[in-house]
Amino acid sequence: MMQNNRNYFIAIALSVLIVLGWQFLYMNPRIEAQRKAQEAQKAQQQTEQTQQPAAGGQSAQPNGAAPTGQATATATREEALAKTPRVAIDTAALSGSINLAGARLDDLRLKAYHETVDDSSPIITLFSPAETKDGYFTEFGYIGTDATGAVPGPSTIWTAPEGAKLTEKTPVTLTYTNDKGLTFTRTISVDDRYMFTVVDKITNSGDAAVSLSNYGRVTRYNKPTTPSVYVLHEGFLGVLGAGSGISESKYTAIEKENQSNPTVTGGWIGITDKYWAAALIPSQTVPFDSRFSHFTDGQPRYQADFKGEGLSIAPGATVDVTNLVFAGAKEVPVVDEYEAKYSIPNFDRLIDWGWFWFLTQPMFKLMDFFFRYFGNFGVAILCTTIVVKALFFPLASKQYASMANMKRVQPKMEELKAKFGDDRMGLQQAMMQLYKEEKINPIAGCWPVALQIPIFFSLYKVIYITIEMRHAPFFGWIRDLSAPDPTTIVNLFGLLPFEAPALLHLGVWPLIMGVTMFVQMRMNPTPPDPTQAMIFNWMPLVFTFMLASFPAGLVIYWAWNNTLSVLQQSVIMKRHGVKIELFDNLKGLFKRKPAPSK
Repeated sequence: MMQNNRNYFIAIALSVLIVLGWQFLYMNPRIEAQRKAQEAQKAQQQTEQTQQPAAGGQSAQPNGAAPTGQATATATREEALAKTPRVAIDTAALSGSINLAGARLDDLRLKAYHETVDDSSPIITLFSPAETKDGYFTEFGYIGTDATGAVPGPSTIWTAPEGAKLTEKTPVTLTYTNDKGLTFTRTISVDDRYMFTVVDKITNSGDAAVSLSNYGRVTRYNKPTTPSVYVLHEGFLGVLGAGSGISESKYTAIEKENQSNPTVTGGWIGITDKYWAAALIPSQTVPFDSRFSHFTDGQPRYQADFKGEGLSIAPGATVDVTNLVFAGAKEVPVVDEYEAKYSIPNFDRLIDWGWFWFLTQPMFKLMDFFFRYFGNFGVAILCTTIVVKALFFPLASKQYASMANMKRVQPKMEELKAKFGDDRMGLQQAMMQLYKEEKINPIAGCWPVALQIPIFFSLYKVIYITIEMRHAPFFGWIRDLSAPDPTTIVNLFGLLPFEAPALLHLGVWPLIMGVTMFVQMRMNPTPPDPTQAMIFNWMPLVFTFMLASFPAGLVIYWAWNNTLSVLQQSVIMKRHGVKIELFDNLKGLFKRKPAPSK
């Protein structure tokens, strides 16, 4: 029994303490830094004096086209929006406008998402004009020659019908004609979520054939305020070729060296945040070059761009160029639907499912199934836990059967200890022979714990990265399953008028988790080894404090999992005729220990 307990504790400690230590020592300080950075940013926005930017306001064009630098952008959002003619965007999911200077998407807000859990807080702003310090936009244009004349670029002023408005039912058609007889007719449409379709018809009314290349870019000025963490990728990403996997580059990596990607056919590129993304999907049948870049001339900026294969247009001919833009929230069903509808390779990886995506994605789909039935992601977590416990029930049964056998041979093990004394090598050999004769596997109890480690990680990943968990309520005071329990025992759960320090933030659900873990561990005998006994006694308390900073959804899962484990262990051990040690262990806590003999 002692050997089984030792293996059990080692499995728990090695698998879970790594995660807890990372969260406690790495994540918590970064979350605190994020909070302070956001407060400083808001204070700066409220106090800074605004002024008009220098002329230009453009980023570098792709693949060697002449860049146009600019001074630091300092205009307010309202000033920037009023500076150029615009076409309004108003759909069920989006609001904003198209900048007719460059036909640029640089004003976009997400109607369904708010900055905080309070529905009265401002809605999320995704794109902002280049003249603001938070500039973030997408744009399509062309690279021409002297023969083509001026082609659409960052400063091109497109013409739109009077009163035009882009909705999911009404596309917008823009036009531009240059002095060489090239007419560009751009039709922009959008669905009821986040996918824009941009179709350009280029008509050559001149006397000679012309050649030009199309490009697209996503440009942003600032990195996310959320600190970068190992479990989540934020920055550049894409699929470079129809049969390729995901390609990811951190902001810091591109700051050191720009990345030029090989010429490919099929795929997409973009920039992603934790919950939002902007991605360009060129024609899947035409080769294109792409790159991830960081520019420091004028306004510093990050850019993911592509340049398509050259187009040749004969006199009197018309050529069509179609591109897609995803700009919005990374909702799992929506992203999956786009992948299937438009045949976009690996577009589901826009969501950072991680290396174990083959576990994380099914875990989310199972939780989403329960959510659609019950309408509450907290309840979905509870139901998912039941399913996982049911799947591992055969292994758990073997675990507790092994514990029963270990307890049955406990007297023989005590005899061996008395026989061999300090001969540890001889004792180990004798115990292994005893296990063999009794057909006992001493490490069988570790397998259920070891096999549930990937489940724990996949659930942690789902709760941390999926937007469906963002601001998802449970019951009572839990209004956001992706955030820690907001209550704390230090200020009597909000009754006292001060905020608890981060290291002492201990909410109700972490306390419930700690109690359930304590009860679960007391189901087994206390190890005779003093070191193991100390771990046995202190582990629930340590885990309680360390899990307090985890997302509430994960703490609820762990507490519920502990509760189910206690019930499961009680049933299985009773079936095998093994005494449940819970009440004896609890009594032992309050018994006076005998004084050592003199």
